[in-house]
Amino acid sequence: MPIAVAGSIATDHLMTFQGRFADSLIAEQLEKVSLSFLADGLEIRRGGVGGNISFGMGLLGARPVLVGSAGPDFDDYRSWLERHGVDCESVHISETAHTARFVCTTDSVLAQIATFYPGAMSEARELEFGPVIDRVGDLDLVLIGPDDPEAMLRHTDECRERGIRFAADPSQQMAFMDGPSIRRLIDGATYLFTNEYESHVAEKKTGWTADEIAERVQVRIITRGSEGCTVAARGEEPINVDVVPARTVVDPTGVGDAFRAGFLVGLDSGLGYRHCAQLGAVMATHVVETVGTQEYSEALTGLRDRLAETYGDADADTIAAHLPQDRV
Repeated sequence: MPIAVAGSIATDHLMTFQGRFADSLIAEQLEKVSLSFLADGLEIRRGGVGGNISFGMGLLGARPVLVGSAGPDFDDYRSWLERHGVDCESVHISETAHTARFVCTTDSVLAQIATFYPGAMSEARELEFGPVIDRVGDLDLVLIGPDDPEAMLRHTDECRERGIRFAADPSQQMAFMDGPSIRRLIDGATYLFTNEYESHVAEKKTGWTADEIAERVQVRIITRGSEGCTVAARGEEPINVDVVPARTVVDPTGVGDAFRAGFLVGLDSGLGYRHCAQLGAVMATHVVETVGTQEYSEALTGLRDRLAETYGDADADTIAAHLPQDRV
């Protein structure tokens, strides 16, 4: 049965300004600020958590079903995802709004001015999983990632009502949601993905202790940056997995999405949690070594040897047996 990935679909428009914003800002006049900066670089990258996770899963031979909302400007992005193994037939296309867009300008001292336009993402709250099931059959799991907050809540409720296993991945939306909403998102999840900081935010906002959260989800996956990750299944000893060392650190954006892609493909392949986390870790490292969240496909080869360098031959061979030959 397929895995559905419900999450944001967006494009990032990243510009560079060779001067310093601070040189043009006058403290006494900030309430009347009206400025423009001449950018000398522009990169347009495909992104959004739903798009990023689905892309990574497709690279590993899975065929995830992307569930989200985009604008009429989605055609090129759709073609890209479909060429890399993603089922985009359940993506809703807005008639009035463009695909969500993040526009950011970075100056010479790495100060940033940014704007996020949600656009079509706001229509994700209108989506249902019933039509998805009618088209592809029963779903094995739904990853509910950062998206329109109302959409995330509705998706979670629908999964409970239909008896579909779901993975809660509130991520950056955790900061904007209140305690009752977060409780509603994660209660009853089969898997809960957070980074270490988000795990503390969840505890503080919900009022639940770490043990109480562990009673409400079956498996808790906490990523810890350079310290690896912890997978804690209810009633079992936690599993700690180290990172795969990066050969060069270029851009950390999208690392968490790539980790989730590898972990989910591991689950889909029947691997144990330790091997799922190891596959997620090697995917995350490939993103660190590349500029952009979906620009690492050509580098994603030789995975068996890369895994063996960190985890040993036995683990590498077990994981490699479930990967496409062109990735091994």
